Amino acid sequence: MRAAVLRTHNGPESLIVEDVPDPAVGADEVLVDIHSSALNRADLLQALGRYPDPRVVDIEIPGMEFSGVVAEVGRRVRLWKPGDEVMAIDGGGAYAQRTAIHERQLMRVPKSVGVADAAAIPEVFLTAWDALVVQAGLTSGRWALVHAGASGVGTAAIQIAKAIGARIAVTCSAGKAAACRDLGADRVIDYGSQDFVAETDDVTAGTGADVILDVIGGDYLERNLRCLANQGTIIQVGLMGGAATNINLGMLLAKRARLIGTGLRVRPIEEKVALVQRFICELLPLFDSGQLKPIIDSRFALDDIQAAHRYMAGNANIGKILIDVR
Repeated sequence: MRAAVLRTHNGPESLIVEDVPDPAVGADEVLVDIHSSALNRADLLQALGRYPDPRVVDIEIPGMEFSGVVAEVGRRVRLWKPGDEVMAIDGGGAYAQRTAIHERQLMRVPKSVGVADAAAIPEVFLTAWDALVVQAGLTSGRWALVHAGASGVGTAAIQIAKAIGARIAVTCSAGKAAACRDLGADRVIDYGSQDFVAETDDVTAGTGADVILDVIGGDYLERNLRCLANQGTIIQVGLMGGAATNINLGMLLAKRARLIGTGLRVRPIEEKVALVQRFICELLPLFDSGQLKPIIDSRFALDDIQAAHRYMAGNANIGKILIDVR
């Protein structure tokens, strides 16, 4: 099969498309013919050697999510059969024509989406839902503040918040504000010209955001604390602005706040399976009902994987960047 492989870690130019052996299929695994994969910030870091694949592999193939068609099933597999359209999030291996994955990590492709576009769903919707709802407890009527509102996770977060009846403010650049409003954001904050602390205070009538989903880190943490509601939760999903910061621990204590660091990729398979199975029950039906949809910015061929990485690094996308594998 053909795959984009990392032999070195010097950025996008390290990704080389070459022929590699098909993956072996375990007794509880499913072999999937991948139709599409999708880019994530973690992929950019992996190409720089800063976010290694947590799996033990002979050949390093990035790519954490995919959609495709079942080609073969292991002898103990009962949930899937050849020809089924599926999608999933995994630790790596999705920049390839085939991958093998545990049967309970797979999800059906929603009929409203189709197999070519479904790769835009797993990572961002699982991440946003797990962060906002499962871990931080966002519910109807409460306020969320989400940074990078036009990103893949951000566009998923807006839709999820509205689907459960919550209210949401997002930060983004001026050129992406309209897209966030169109998705239903209650307040869109231009981080280049507006103070998100003041804007959050205004839109929540001084009570603050109940949940803050942050992919930036750095000095955003102290400002997040300032606009967090009492007994609110900050959930840290990324560190685009850096890992080091200073915060006022007195404010953390006074607000009885929670600060949670999270990530999907490094979790053990038992936790991934449990989360996926809950997602299948609680959120997957909302795609067929029309309440949720993947937001796709652009598509690249597998042979253009380097260009796709450079495009994402330029931070121009609204929603997901897909890779058409076949």
